[in-house]
Formats: sequence, C-alpha cells, structure tokens
Amino acid sequence: MRLLVLGGTEFVGRAVVESALGRGWEVTVFHRGRHAPSPGARSLHGDRTAPDGLAALAGSEEWDAVVDTWSAAPRAVRETARLLRGRAGRYVYVSSCSVYAWAPAAGYTEDASLVEGAAADAEQTEYPRDKRGGELAAVEAFGADRSLLVRAGLILGPYENVGRLPWWLTRIARGGPVLAPGPRDLRLQYVDVRDLAQWVLGAVEQGLSGPYNLVSPQGHATMGELLDACVQVTGSDAEPVWTAPDVVLGAGIEPWTQLPVWVPQGSDMYDALHSADVSRAGAAGLECRPVTETVADTWAWLRDIGGVAPQRPDRTSKGLDPEVEAKVLAAVRGVSGTTS
Repeated sequence: MRLLVLGGTEFVGRAVVESALGRGWEVTVFHRGRHAPSPGARSLHGDRTAPDGLAALAGSEEWDAVVDTWSAAPRAVRETARLLRGRAGRYVYVSSCSVYAWAPAAGYTEDASLVEGAAADAEQTEYPRDKRGGELAAVEAFGADRSLLVRAGLILGPYENVGRLPWWLTRIARGGPVLAPGPRDLRLQYVDVRDLAQWVLGAVEQGLSGPYNLVSPQGHATMGELLDACVQVTGSDAEPVWTAPDVVLGAGIEPWTQLPVWVPQGSDMYDALHSADVSRAGAAGLECRPVTETVADTWAWLRDIGGVAPQRPDRTSKGLDPEVEAKVLAAVRGVSGTTS
C-alpha cells in the first residue's frame, strides 16, 4: 500500500504513520516541517493555510489512500481532497463524535442527527461544525463509496498533545491525596491512538466507506481502573480520594477540562462522550488493548521526552489548579495543606 498522511508528525497522524510503516507500507507525510516525521516516512512540505501551500502535492504521483486529521477550516480539506481525487483510491477523514447534534442520546449510532450549519467550503468556526464540514468536503471530492469518515471519541495514548492522560499521570506522579471524581466504577469510553490507527489501516485494506463511531465499547475501563493504572506505573504514593460528583461540581470544578476524561454520569455530557454505539466499528475489526497498556506506554513516552507533554495551541489547557484541589480535599477529608 502507498499511503499519504496529511500532517502525520503528531498524535493521531504519527500513530497512523508508525502503524503503516510497521505493516511495510510506503508512507509519504505532507507537513509543515515543524516536527520530524517517523523514521522511514518520506516528507513533503507545505502549509494548507498558505497560498500555493499544496504545491508539493501537485503532479502525477498516486496513492492507495489518504489519511487526513485536519480540525480547522473545512475548505482546507476540500482543496486537498479535490487536488487528490484523481490520484488516490480512498480518502480517510479522521473526524469526531462531536459532529452529532447536541446532545445525542445514550447509545447513539452513526445515523444520529448531525450538527447544522456546516459547509465543505467554510472558514474555521467551531470544532463540531469544522469537523462536519471536513466530512462533507471528503465526500464531495471522493464520493460516498471512496470516503471513510472516522468519528473518533476520546483518544488516549502515546504522543498525546491534548493534555488529558498526561495530566493525570503527572498529577499522580506528584503523590499524596488526589481528588478522584466518582463513582469509582464510572464506565469510560475511549480509544488508544494506536488501536485507532490499526483500525484505520485495516479499513483501508477492506475498502470500507461511510461513517464509523470509533471508540472502545462503553466500560472498556472504569475511572477507578484508569487511575489505579496511573498509580501503578508511576510508582508514586498517590492516594485517590474518591469524591461524589455533586461535591466536585459544587466546588465549581469543570468536568472534562479541569478533571480530564471524567464527566458525571447521567448528564448530557456523559451520554455524548462515553455512550456511543460502536458495534459497526467492532464488526469491522476494532480491537482495544487493556487500559494498563495504554497508561504504561504513555508514561514511558512521557518520561522519554522529559516529563512535559506537547500541547496543541488550538486546544484548551487541561487540569485542576493544586490550590483548588487542596481546598476540596480539605473539605472532603477534614485535612489541610496542599497537594503540590
């Protein structure tokens, strides 16, 4: 297989590149040159937001598939897909479950209602509409039979540049009492970035098309199992203090951002972020590794790069201020002091 990855040097794109190289595929990476691509991948440089930024992709070169992870203005996807539609067999657009109209009911499938107001030729607006616009652009250029829409949910694993699992690992590595949002058996839904990559490549080999919710089955891990794995791999003396959701919310703490991954059960957010129906992806070969492996490998990567994870400039920072955490812990446990 000859694969073109648009981006390909960070998180999802990098995982796709490494998985493809591991399969013996010939991989070309089109990127801005800010980060080195994986060894073995060929580089083409360009900036999709600049005039003539796609010049390096012009010509007669052909690929079996294109993987695109773009998250900004849909018109960039449209321009690239139009340029490549006669020279690539399939266009894989890594989208998001955020394209569903808020708030999707628990158990929503790929047939659920989608956000309104998205357009393939739009400038950047907001994440859900941008991702849906990217989907429309891919289908417009390649048709429904040659475009694959990967609607990913929460993505974790090595190379994460969003700040969720790295924040938890860094916080737990500091040790001491840790505010753990309950319940402990809260069922999570996420996908390891490497499992996403393997599924994408398998889907290309199978010639799949159309939309797929791509995330683990609900309950693949619990909040307790996730934090236990963090304690185990860091070897710290951290003590998760399981705290009722109403106490966490009553302290003004924001789910998902200040306490990454976690959202209160029974809320619209929980149904949207941890309750998708993934039977279609499962039937097409999705396999999910244990949470302990995801956590251990992310910690190993984090240590290899000096303990500070990269942060995408277009994503909000994640995590809870130590002083806020200390105040809530003091109220819960009747203790004083800080957790920093």
